[in-house]
Amino acid sequence: MVEQATRRIVEQIVAQAPAGWTRAVLSSTAGGGSIGVSGGYAVPGAPLWHNPVASPFRELGGLAEALRDVRGWERTSLEIACQPSGEYALVATGDPITSLRGRDGGFQAVLDPDQRLPQPGFGQEEGTAAPDGDPELAVTRFHAYLERRAAILGRSEQLPPPASAAALDEAERRIGRPLPADLRALYRIADGDTIGHESPCLLGDMIWMPLATLVAVHAGQREPLWLGWELAWDSIVFDAEPAGTVRRCGGHPGWLPFATGEDGNYLAVDLAPARNGRPGQVIRIGRDYHDGPHHVADSVTSLLGRHLELLERGAYERYDDHLSLVEPDHRPGPHTIVGELPDEIPPTLQALHLNDAAGPVDLAPLTAAPHLRLLHLNRCGTADLAPLRALPVESLRVTLDGGDLTPLEGHRALTSLDLETTAPVDIAPSRTCAAWTFPGPGSAT
Repeated sequence: MVEQATRRIVEQIVAQAPAGWTRAVLSSTAGGGSIGVSGGYAVPGAPLWHNPVASPFRELGGLAEALRDVRGWERTSLEIACQPSGEYALVATGDPITSLRGRDGGFQAVLDPDQRLPQPGFGQEEGTAAPDGDPELAVTRFHAYLERRAAILGRSEQLPPPASAAALDEAERRIGRPLPADLRALYRIADGDTIGHESPCLLGDMIWMPLATLVAVHAGQREPLWLGWELAWDSIVFDAEPAGTVRRCGGHPGWLPFATGEDGNYLAVDLAPARNGRPGQVIRIGRDYHDGPHHVADSVTSLLGRHLELLERGAYERYDDHLSLVEPDHRPGPHTIVGELPDEIPPTLQALHLNDAAGPVDLAPLTAAPHLRLLHLNRCGTADLAPLRALPVESLRVTLDGGDLTPLEGHRALTSLDLETTAPVDIAPSRTCAAWTFPGPGSAT
C-alpha cells in the first residue's frame, strides 16, 4: 500500500514537471488532520526550487494512512525525491526525527517522543458565558441564505437529504459531546452540502462536511498535535482576536471541525472556549493556522447572519456557477511587525522581528504591547532586557550587548531563548523562568 500511494504522488510530480527538469523533491508532514508540503524541481539555469512542486494533499493523506497502518505512526515526516524516468526514493520517519525547513534547516531529534511542548491554552481559564446560537434563527437564516443564492445564480442548489435524529444522537455519542443546537438544526435540513463530488461550498467558502465525515475527522484529532512541535522548537501559539476568546492551542479535543477546504484547514465549532468566548463559537484551524486559531463568529447562527448580509450587500464574486463571499478586514491592528521598531507601538502586537538596527535597541517602548509573545532581534542587539520583565514574551532571540540576564529572573512566560552575547554572561537567571519545567528549551552561544 505504501508503494502504491507513493507511486501516485510520483506520477503527479512527473506529469506536472516543467520542461528540462532533472530532479524533484517533495517534503511533507502529514497526519493528525493536517498536511504540509514544500519542495520543487531542479531545472538547469534556474535557481534551485524556482519551480515549486504541486500539493497532492489527497494522495499524501493516503500515504500517511498507509504508513500508519504499516508502522503505527500517527504523524509522518517524509521526503520523496524522483527523476524524470519515474525512479524515486522515499524516506519517511515518525515523530522522533523531523526535517526542519526553517532558518537553520537540518533535522530535529526528539529523545523522548512522548514529550510535547506545553500548550498554554490547556491552562487557560474556561469561559462561563452561555451559547449564542439559536437553532430556530439559524434555520431561518439558512433558508434565506439559500434563497438569496438562488436569486443570484438563477437556480436552486441541490442538497443531500437531512441527517436523522438517530444519526445525530450516534454522532454525539461517538464525539463524546453534544453538538451546538444551531449546528444540529442545520444537519436536520441537510447532511452537509455535497452530492457526489460536487459542493457549492456554502459555509465560509468551504465544504460543509456530512455527519459521518465530521465524526471521522474529530476521531482523527482525538490526540491533537501542536503543529509547532515539528515546525520549530520555539514556535508560539498566538492569541485570537478578540483576545481571550479561543484557547491558545494548536489543537484541542473540544474543537469540532464541520467544514473543510480539503487542504488541511477547517471551520470548527469550539465547545471549550477561553474566558471571553462562547460555547459553539466558530473558529478557523488547521495547517495554515499553526500560529494559533482564528475566531470567526460567536456561533453558527452568527456566521449565517454574516453570510446573508454579505450577499445582500453584494460582497461576493461569481465564477461561473460558484459564489465566493468577500469578507471585510476587521482586524483592529497589526498582529506581527517585521523590520523596524515603529514610532507608535500598536497594543495588538504579538510578534516583533527587528532587523539590522544600527545600534543597541531600546526595548522600553515595547511596554505598550501587553500581548507581545515573540521578540526576535535579528542581526542587532540590546543592552537592557528590563522592559521585558512584565511582558508575556515566550520566544526571545537576542544579542546582548553589554547587559545581563538578571531582568529575566523568574520570568513567568519565557519558554525559548536564543542568545548571543558580545561578552561572557551568566546564564543562571534563565534557569528560574517559571515556564521552563524541563531542560533543553533554550540555547546559548
